[in-house]
Amino acid sequence: MLADPTRWERWEKEWSRSEPADFFRNLRIYEALYEEARLLGVLPPADPLEGIEFKIRLARQLNVLQNR
Repeated sequence: MLADPTRWERWEKEWSRSEPADFFRNLRIYEALYEEARLLGVLPPADPLEGIEFKIRLARQLNVLQNR
């Protein structure tokens, strides 16, 4: 347990600001996570259209909020 969580959060924000974004590093992480999910059988989904109604409804709601 951290003694001072707010101090840690300040340090974490400052550190993330000082580190430049590394596209290729992030891409390697993404690819490794995708490969792990594929090996676990989570991706690709058995039914690609599963949950499409929810996604459409969510997209419509987000678009309404964005246009306000």
